[in-house]
Amino acid sequence: MTTNPPGPKLILLITTHRVAPGLLSWPAWEALRSAGRVLAGDAGHPQLPALRQAGVEVEVVAPVSAPALARLLTAAPADGAAGDRAGDGDGDGTTVWLGGPDGDPGLTDALARLAVEHAGEVPEIEVLPGSYDLPGSRLLDLVSVMDRLRSPGGCPWDAEQTHASLVKYLVEEAFELVEAIEEGDRDTLREELGDVLLQVFFHSRIAEEHPTGAFSIDDVAGDIVEKLMYRHPHVFGDTEADGAAEVEANWETLKAAEKSDRESVLDGVPAGLPALAYAAKLVSRVRRSGFAGVPDEPYELPAELTAESAGRLLLAVAQRAHDAGLDVDAALRAAARGYRDTVRAAEGLKPAEQPGGPEQP
Repeated sequence: MTTNPPGPKLILLITTHRVAPGLLSWPAWEALRSAGRVLAGDAGHPQLPALRQAGVEVEVVAPVSAPALARLLTAAPADGAAGDRAGDGDGDGTTVWLGGPDGDPGLTDALARLAVEHAGEVPEIEVLPGSYDLPGSRLLDLVSVMDRLRSPGGCPWDAEQTHASLVKYLVEEAFELVEAIEEGDRDTLREELGDVLLQVFFHSRIAEEHPTGAFSIDDVAGDIVEKLMYRHPHVFGDTEADGAAEVEANWETLKAAEKSDRESVLDGVPAGLPALAYAAKLVSRVRRSGFAGVPDEPYELPAELTAESAGRLLLAVAQRAHDAGLDVDAALRAAARGYRDTVRAAEGLKPAEQPGGPEQP
């Protein structure tokens, strides 16, 4: 009993530029090794060196329009090409097109039109993913974008920025993210997370250019990975932790060991925090350390309110709020938003719309 050989076939092999060349799936390698011919449209395609090293011959075709490329890929190969690639007689009637990094705009539409207009004459077409993006791989694109913006020929505004000039944007983006979280706005939350992430990548790209203390986004990520693993021995080590409270206690113990050179329990609290958040952070540090050398402020409204007495009263509120497990800074923001909306309602106005982000080119 004889079987007919399979008919001609066109495989569109799609790869991602976000993984190292040559890291292809097994079906992709099988298709490449058995194909009658393998074509690519770019002599600089990142996969070509790996394929040639593996013994896969790739023919680079001249750049043409999408319709012309579709006709080329679906045309019958010249005599002796199909089924005898490299002259070894091992190839089949399959043509593999190595998809370009840009996704070959218009090619799939052109192939679909040919399949409709010339039904029965166009070979079977298969789209084969040769490699897949790993989670987080789009971060590599952000690295590339930032490098392009800061490099010669990029954006003049981005190229002029420094760590200091970006501080105001970092602060504004952080507060807009806080607002999106507290408002429960999921769409804005996603956008603001991206804006904050941009600041991290922007600063890291600037840091690469420092003449003596350069570091990259990989260094930044590596440091935080090491820190997280060190401070989570109950996950990455053999330490036992029963509940979140014990986890937090272990975290503080490890953190204290890292910061053993600090003189005061308040060292490291950034004085640039907003006033109420700064007070709350100081109170938190004092409470966690168990320091009792300074009494709490009296929690009572003075007969005459001055700048000093108002400040001490607010500090007293921060102390009592911490002991009650409340975020006094978030509580005041919520109360202020409520006050804002109440005033606007009394004015016959709708609730205030959310402000936009800082203006950057």
